Amino acid sequence: MTMTPTPCAPLVPGDAFRKRRLGAISRCLAIASLGALVAACGGGGGDAAPVSPPPGSPAPGAPAPAPPPGGHVYGDVRGATLGVGAPLNGALPFPANNDWNADISGLPIDPNSDNLIASIGLSRGLFPDFGAGLWEGAPIGIPYVVVAGNQPRVAVQFTDYGDESDAGPYPIPPNAPIEGGPSSAGDRHVIVIDRDNNRLYETGNSYPQSDGSWRASGGAVFHLDSNNVRPTARPRWTSADAAGLPIFPGLVRYDEASLGAGGIRHALRFTVSQTRRAYVPPATHWASSNTSPNLPPMGMRVRLKAGYAIPPGFSAEAQAILTALKTHGMMVADNGSNWFLSGAPDERWNNDRLKSELRQVLGRDFEVVRMDGLVTP
Repeated sequence: MTMTPTPCAPLVPGDAFRKRRLGAISRCLAIASLGALVAACGGGGGDAAPVSPPPGSPAPGAPAPAPPPGGHVYGDVRGATLGVGAPLNGALPFPANNDWNADISGLPIDPNSDNLIASIGLSRGLFPDFGAGLWEGAPIGIPYVVVAGNQPRVAVQFTDYGDESDAGPYPIPPNAPIEGGPSSAGDRHVIVIDRDNNRLYETGNSYPQSDGSWRASGGAVFHLDSNNVRPTARPRWTSADAAGLPIFPGLVRYDEASLGAGGIRHALRFTVSQTRRAYVPPATHWASSNTSPNLPPMGMRVRLKAGYAIPPGFSAEAQAILTALKTHGMMVADNGSNWFLSGAPDERWNNDRLKSELRQVLGRDFEVVRMDGLVTP
């Protein structure tokens, strides 16, 4: 079967590595056509001392403290379970008043919302870019691993975006899951959460080396316990994501979605095929040469319209996702396929049902939240 890739936004000079994303986008389109589910970026090296645990942290490697019954904890992930795809047990990255956790349901609509939504596709439905099982031998989605504070730090060599990366070493295990699998030619994100130090490490185009170190196009370190989420970042810096955003906070995760409506208490992450040479905070980077005001800038947030009635017969997972999209919305994070929603792999996803439900939610059901602080060239 011959598939035609969705066109990406023009590449800015120096973004050579992002050409590799075209193969990943084509793969996503093939998956959508075949009825399976899948997944869809960009930051010198050096050695830095490991971050000391915040006051009150458990001893590195100690059992996680129990989360409060039925509660949510913002800006403190020390209650997370260790392991690949591990639950955070009610913890959310960043403080409650962080952009990722804000309730944007009552904010004004952007005056150009209609044109911006039309550029993404009015009649195209949401597509869950994650799921259960394998596609081309790899889990479907963007994986992550939670480690303890005593996880050994290793050197990371940055090949493309060293001047926009946070210096190593990073606590990346030798067997850390790679997006798309060990032989992937796609974005190859690696995401590591240092539970005990409340730090998030993300790299792109990540390759393990025989000496235990890693090679990556770029990397970023985010402070999960602060609104100064990346203290080293500068305007127009990228991260492991094209928009300069962290990836993990925007992922749909089964442990939250399975709780049903209200289970996801943060914004989500999605891709579009054409973006503008601009960004809106909390994004810090653009990845296009097109200056059309009718194209989405990186970081643009859309929300499901208040008048959209979530079908009561939808699965708990779909209801959680759609409720989050009404309350917190989702941000444009990368160039990719239109309306592709990012998530983490999990064997408990019901691929067919989730895809069937989400594709009924069309572009015209969304609106753009007013873009304050838009940054242009």
